[in-house]
Amino acid sequence: MRKILFSATVFGLLSACSSVVISPEVQAPGQVPDIAALPLTVPTLDALPETPARPLVGKFQQVSWSALPGWQEDSLDHVWKAFINNCKGLMRPVSGSLAQQARATPRVWQPVCAAAARSGFDTESASTVAVRQFLEQQLQPWRLLDASGKPARNTVTGYYEPLVHASRKREGAYQWPLYGVPADLLTIDLGSVYPELAGKRIRGKLDGRRVVPYDTRAQIAASPERQPEVLAWVNDPVEAFFLQIQGSGRAQLPDGSMIRLAYADHNGRPYASIATWLANKGEMPLARASMANIKAWARNNPARVQEMLNANPAMVFFREEAIIDPELGPKGAYAIPLIGQRSVAVDTTFVPLGSPLYLATTYPGSNRPLQRLVMAQDTGAAIKGAGRTDFYWGFGDEAGAEAGRMKQNGDTWVLWPRQAGAPSAR
Repeated sequence: MRKILFSATVFGLLSACSSVVISPEVQAPGQVPDIAALPLTVPTLDALPETPARPLVGKFQQVSWSALPGWQEDSLDHVWKAFINNCKGLMRPVSGSLAQQARATPRVWQPVCAAAARSGFDTESASTVAVRQFLEQQLQPWRLLDASGKPARNTVTGYYEPLVHASRKREGAYQWPLYGVPADLLTIDLGSVYPELAGKRIRGKLDGRRVVPYDTRAQIAASPERQPEVLAWVNDPVEAFFLQIQGSGRAQLPDGSMIRLAYADHNGRPYASIATWLANKGEMPLARASMANIKAWARNNPARVQEMLNANPAMVFFREEAIIDPELGPKGAYAIPLIGQRSVAVDTTFVPLGSPLYLATTYPGSNRPLQRLVMAQDTGAAIKGAGRTDFYWGFGDEAGAEAGRMKQNGDTWVLWPRQAGAPSAR
């Protein structure tokens, strides 16, 4: 992903996600403008240079809007805000680097985003009727097919942005650190040297003139002199651990203020499930290893908590971000803030980032239809295959409950500029 959010289950995988070339340098948050706070500026076509097309594995079948189940019933809540922010991403020139995730072709979206900028619709109060009419006039639905040409019906899981209670000082119950990016962490883009490994990255550190694997979670915990800067101290070790699995979250400080701890990087070590560790140790059956039960075990076994955490060698590092709009979540792999129930993670070998989609699935554990327009703005290590989707539920405990239970089947349609032909990537 440069996934700022990870798949929302205890048994999910952490993935390599960000950076390019070998560099220990980390860009400070203040140097990165918040794209959501900027106005939509649509460049001329001449300012969006043509770059070679990137092949997509899947295929597409043109259909009518009436073929989208439940389209007329979609309330379109927050869709215009999501669409405008998405256009801000679409209007960024692409680098052409195969080390980056496939993106929707900027040039074909330029007329649509220009029309959106001219529409005069307010992102907070745009008329549902007017937005639906705009989308139907400007976009063409394409049914996503797999490589063999069959409809790409696949699994839809969920993820969310959790809340933790934290302090900037280590005091009282606030004893569990969330770290910033270590100054000596190297991110190595293998594709910059070996084109056949485009998109593959490893993490490490220098040992003399050699690059060696970066420290494990246990090594970081046991080496105070080498620990990175602590951004916040959390009052619950399991909450801190699950925030790392999600990859980003909000932290409420003792004065009631809120900050976001957004995914910045990780140590490159493979993820291992603490639930499996507890089961293997005979502490609880795997089927009972819910977050609540793991928290209860931690309370009853305080001397063994670090031992449990160390069973997972992977460590996520964060950066602090201000929360400007509570409706907006952390930035996904597309560097656009996610919006609850309007953003998804996809496999970019089938669907390029920045593509509006129509998703038809069901609510967790039920047959009740969940059918709505979403934006492909994220990726995930476990999100592989035609139509495989991770649905971003939003922020907080309710969103977490839905995300944790979600494992449904779903169908996907890509919504593409009407005059541009089939979806394409750069």
